[in-house]
Amino acid sequence: MKIAVIGTGYVGLVTAVCLAEIGHHVTGIDSNKKKIELLKKGKIPIYEPGLDKLLKKNKKRLVFTTSISEGTKNAVVIFIAVNTPPRADGSADMQYVEEVSRQIAKEMTSYKVIVEKSTVPVETGKWVKKVINLYNRKNVPFDVVSNPEFLREGQAVNDFLHPDRVVVGAGSKRAQDVMDELYRPIKAPKLFTSVETAEIIKHASNSFLATKISYINAVSRICEKVGADIEEVAEGMGMDKRIGRSFLKAGAGYGGSCFPKDASAFIWIAKKAGYDFNLLKEVEKINRGQRDMIVEKLENALWNLNGKTIGVLGIAFKPDTDDIRESPSVAVIKILLEEKARVKTYDPEAMKKAREVLKGVKFCSSPYEAARDSEALVLLTEWEEFRKMDLSKIKKLMKVPVFIDGRNLFKNKEMRSLGFIYQGVGR
Repeated sequence: MKIAVIGTGYVGLVTAVCLAEIGHHVTGIDSNKKKIELLKKGKIPIYEPGLDKLLKKNKKRLVFTTSISEGTKNAVVIFIAVNTPPRADGSADMQYVEEVSRQIAKEMTSYKVIVEKSTVPVETGKWVKKVINLYNRKNVPFDVVSNPEFLREGQAVNDFLHPDRVVVGAGSKRAQDVMDELYRPIKAPKLFTSVETAEIIKHASNSFLATKISYINAVSRICEKVGADIEEVAEGMGMDKRIGRSFLKAGAGYGGSCFPKDASAFIWIAKKAGYDFNLLKEVEKINRGQRDMIVEKLENALWNLNGKTIGVLGIAFKPDTDDIRESPSVAVIKILLEEKARVKTYDPEAMKKAREVLKGVKFCSSPYEAARDSEALVLLTEWEEFRKMDLSKIKKLMKVPVFIDGRNLFKNKEMRSLGFIYQGVGR
């Protein structure tokens, strides 16, 4: 099948490459000329494990261009995977989706299935259809479909090729049949719904997972006050099949491009529909509080932070990605800078992007350089490299052995036996 994917960010690029992997001929389209030139050379502009290998493997089925006209001309299915950044009120900025919809309409000469792949508020499908009808002067037949993505950064390739489910909100039987054929090589349950239902499924899913994280973080606060261990509490809860262990991990809070944006958008969607989603508002409040909690732990250990040298391990919002959007680490570093602390930091993949948003920070070449002469170390991203650190060496390099473990990567007993003034979360 001939496919076009408009937008080659995290979602669009993974979608394009993985569709080629399952046998389709795919054109990736983006207005960013530098990004397209990079992709034409077989290089990827993001860090996503395994994606570069698949790009090279499927280069005969992958084409990249900046032209929507050229890229969509022969495509049966057109995926819209452009950015939908959040506005100040929590709503999504849909100008890029509208612009792309308008351009698609002007270029259509044969039946197309236009697929929302970006995370969009419910009723976006109606708007996309309305815009295309306005500019579809030749009255070319088309359908609009919602096909939300459930990709985890760092595991996106596996999530696309081996998903828990494929959700398709189709506007007609014809569109449903096309999408069924498209995903035939993917061995996973397929749920076909209305467009509006599929749009809600995405926001409801991510908001639920955000709620689960904030719930365990709230419980961790109680554990600290009464002397319980949140890791064991989460294990005990997770053994219940109705609850499950995933996303019951206390720490510095969630981040990234999905959970924060989708929770805020769902609150806005609910408000627009006439419902005050207070539960999700509290989820957001708890999450913000986790960043302040990390700083409070530092203050409790060092008193004043002014002039203190603090090493921060990890900048990406999670391991196996270079994404720093809404990263708890970035938020903590900014608070430390406001407190006039001297900040040193290291991340295996995210420092290039971090240099663009964090000024006045020393970027280090290793965790050991970040530890050298620091009066505290704060671990905020659970990279495997940090798990394998020589902790005895880390302690010797530090001026004061205060270690705040914002991801509970290490054990209390082990760290304290090494001589660290150690604090995790909820323990």
